[in-house]
Amino acid sequence: MAYSAMTKLALVVALCMVVSVPIAQAITCGQVSSSLAPCINYVRKGGVVPPACCNGIRAVNGLARTTPDRRAACNCLKQLSGSISGVNPNNAAGLPGKCGVNIPYKISASTNCATVK
Repeated sequence: MAYSAMTKLALVVALCMVVSVPIAQAITCGQVSSSLAPCINYVRKGGVVPPACCNGIRAVNGLARTTPDRRAACNCLKQLSGSISGVNPNNAAGLPGKCGVNIPYKISASTNCATVK
């Protein structure tokens, strides 16, 4: 009988551990746009990239670890680059490099995010 109680206790403990593990959530366009808000003036006018902009790019890149997340981030960036008036496409495309961040696609309204891996 003691073995059965101990087995049940171990099962309950294991179940609690599984339930308490945080579930990974996909990156959202809200996260992308709020992280990259400090970049808007740069992508419009150029000049010096604000440190907060580079921090935002690093944050988005850090959140986009899986292929679905990278595609979601790409689609958000594509949508943002097409919806903000006055964006200089060269400034937008060059932004990751200026911040020392390597992303697997070009920030552009014409990027095919379905091919991002």
